[in-house]
Amino acid sequence: MKINKKLFGAFLLLFLGFTTAYAQENEPKVKTVEFEVKGVCEMCKERIETAALVKGIRFAEWNQEKQILKVIFKTKLANEIDVHKAVAEAGHDTPKIKAKDETYKTLPACCAYRNGVESH
Repeated sequence: MKINKKLFGAFLLLFLGFTTAYAQENEPKVKTVEFEVKGVCEMCKERIETAALVKGIRFAEWNQEKQILKVIFKTKLANEIDVHKAVAEAGHDTPKIKAKDETYKTLPACCAYRNGVESH
């Protein structure tokens, strides 16, 4: 009976190793995500898109009208939270990370989306 338990344990470990490797192989190499980013104008657009281009990001485009940032990234080099952090560090709020008040205050007055500025 001990041999069967050891054999079963070895088989289980081998099976788990294969399924983990298989799952990693089947992860998408490139991923596209979209999320809200607050902003006002073309200066905001440039700032948001530039900030979003962290390592691994292949494409970043902010839609001013919809307030949506679309990014395409290599999953081995970046993830969605990296982009949220970078955009927030540039002064723009995302659903997952709010920009620090002191960073937000450095934005030009025309970009003060928290203060009710909607366009100019």
